[in-house]
Amino acid sequence: MKFRIQRFLVVGIIATALDVSLFVFLHKIGWSLVLANVLALNAAALLAWPLHRLFTFADDPFTRWIGSPGVFGFMVVTAGLVDTGVVCVFNPDREVQAELLAKLIAVVAAALVRAISYRIIIFRTIRREQDRPTNRPAPKGDYRLTVIIPAYREVDRIKNTIERIRSELGSKIDNDLEVIVVDDGSKDGTAEAAGLADQLIVLPGNQGKGSALRKGVDKSNGRVVAFTDADLAYSPSQIFNLLVEVENGYDWVVGNRHHADTRTIVKAGVIRGMGGRLVNFATHLLLLGQYRDTQCGLKAFRSDVAKSLFSSSTINGFAFDVELFHLAERWRLSLSEISVEVEHSERTTVRVVQDGLRLLRDLIHVRRLASQGIYPVDPQLPKASKV
Repeated sequence: MKFRIQRFLVVGIIATALDVSLFVFLHKIGWSLVLANVLALNAAALLAWPLHRLFTFADDPFTRWIGSPGVFGFMVVTAGLVDTGVVCVFNPDREVQAELLAKLIAVVAAALVRAISYRIIIFRTIRREQDRPTNRPAPKGDYRLTVIIPAYREVDRIKNTIERIRSELGSKIDNDLEVIVVDDGSKDGTAEAAGLADQLIVLPGNQGKGSALRKGVDKSNGRVVAFTDADLAYSPSQIFNLLVEVENGYDWVVGNRHHADTRTIVKAGVIRGMGGRLVNFATHLLLLGQYRDTQCGLKAFRSDVAKSLFSSSTINGFAFDVELFHLAERWRLSLSEISVEVEHSERTTVRVVQDGLRLLRDLIHVRRLASQGIYPVDPQLPKASKV
């Protein structure tokens, strides 16, 4: 990450130096203020674009804007208008010091506009890509649906959870259903109580929800793979809605607790609710899709997409969802967010302060792996046919 920042700064300094020096020179020899500034800006942009493509972002396919002349050009024009406007407002005389001051202020203002424009453009570009089903060829699998339940110290309710899933969801899909319980190192008899599951995976120690789901996805046999929590904060029947969306062509579908149509039966506590909003704010620093809810415990995937995402993921704990979203953006996977009906459990393993700090650490970890080119560029999924 630090090397990319260094390269970015070097290219930025070179382009800015060209912009400022050419502007001052042209204005000094008699060019009009506007013409001198426009020519200087264009010269700097023509230099910056190939340098960024060749050096700064050459190893990061995720940074799409630098590879698009149209997007890059739009940002250059927008920032250029601000730059020129600021220079004209300050209306410097022909003294070099006055010109330099006005130009430097304009460069800073244009840089802020460029950064904001970049985020807005990428937000819209990514969401437009994701909103369209990809309609890949149907994945293989022995079941229509696999539901994975990560469980840690759930001896008192895991049996009821499995029974509810089979009763409320199985009836909707003619019991073409596989239920996998992953015991995440519980020592309270959770594994013994989960005898109704089709598969039981027992981890030797507590590794985290991300690790548990990774093991479950790897062993799944459904054409669609979904996961939900053992407390059933979302009624099992709602998984059917996600299943239908995936079968309609989306690579993955996520529940959105902030969706306009979401209904909350039992509200979360104030601290937990504030923690969730802070999580979403922090993830916006990494993710570009402007998702309103990355941490909802109800998600479903095409089986091949699930296996690619989880096999490429590295985070075992609380922020594993964010890493999945990041990978999905890199791979241009389609995504649908749907409303859910929420009933928060009084018992939770979420610790707002500790998990919040771990989340920030994991966000840095994901960004570092991305900058080092650790994540696969091509997940080897079936070719999609956009509609």
